[in-house]
Parts: sequence; C-alpha cells; structure tokens
Amino acid sequence: MMDAFIDMAAAALVLGIGATLLLDGWSWLLNKGFGVKSLSFCLVGRWFALMRHGQFRHNGIGKAPAQTGECVLGWTAHYAIGVLFALPLLYWQGGQWLAAPTVAPALILGAVTVLMPFLLMQPAFGLGVAAAKTPAPWQARLKSLSSHLVFGVGLYLSALVYNAWSVSLLPV
Repeated sequence: MMDAFIDMAAAALVLGIGATLLLDGWSWLLNKGFGVKSLSFCLVGRWFALMRHGQFRHNGIGKAPAQTGECVLGWTAHYAIGVLFALPLLYWQGGQWLAAPTVAPALILGAVTVLMPFLLMQPAFGLGVAAAKTPAPWQARLKSLSSHLVFGVGLYLSALVYNAWSVSLLPV
C-alpha cells in the first residue's frame, strides 16, 4: 500500500513539474516571440498571501497591496498546482496508462483544468468568470485554453519520460 502511494506521488511530481515546465516554456515563447503577456505568478502569490487576512476576492489583484514573498509563494503555488493537477490523471488512468501513455487522456485533463482559472482565479482576481471583464475576453479564454492544452501535452511527454526513467531503474 505504501509503495503504491510513493509510486503515485513520484509520478505526480515528475508529471506535474514536467508539464508545468513545458507550460512555462510555452508562455516564454509567446511572450518573447509574439509579445503575448502571461499571468504574473507574483500576483498568484499575492492572492494566496492575502487569503490569510480573509481576502479571497479582489476588484483588481494588481491594485492590492504587494505582499512580502509573494513571488516565491506564487511560483511555488504554480508548480504545486501542476503536481496536484497530475493526480486526477493518474487516478483516472492508472498504472496501465503510465506504463504506455497516450495523448488523449492528458489533453482531456488539460482541457478540464482550464475550469480552475475560468471559475476560480479569474473571478477572484477581478477579471470576471472566464475573463468576461477583460478588454478581450475571447482572446484571454483562448490563451487560457491553449496554455492548459500545452500543460496536457506536457503531462503526456512527462509520462513518457517517467516511464523510460522507471524502466531504466529496473534490475537487468
């Protein structure tokens, strides 16, 4: 039982961190290549930091007072969320999928995870449900969806890496 938990946790770490790294690379490429701005994870940290004062929703998170350590908190939360998002895929698909990953389940999970920013983060940041209060809501929605699909591709690619890595650790 404990071995299964450790295996699941290790797989979630590899998949979540790997997928989040790919997402960050995608965001960097969009920014440097096309001038598309990405979410500041310092603002994510600000949001989490202000929760300790009971403030969960903001009219504009960027106007909220800066918090000590918000950038470290935001980036840590970003990667922790990536690891947490890997868990449903592993529970849903199980060890057989991890041993022979296919892209469809990972893309489906990536698409479903876009509900978190649409229904939780964007409203809490003062942007409205699914970025409805932004100057270009459909552009923001498509960027969110494409980013979460890239995260899904990252889950798949990370599963391939994990599978190759775990097989290479088996005794010959």
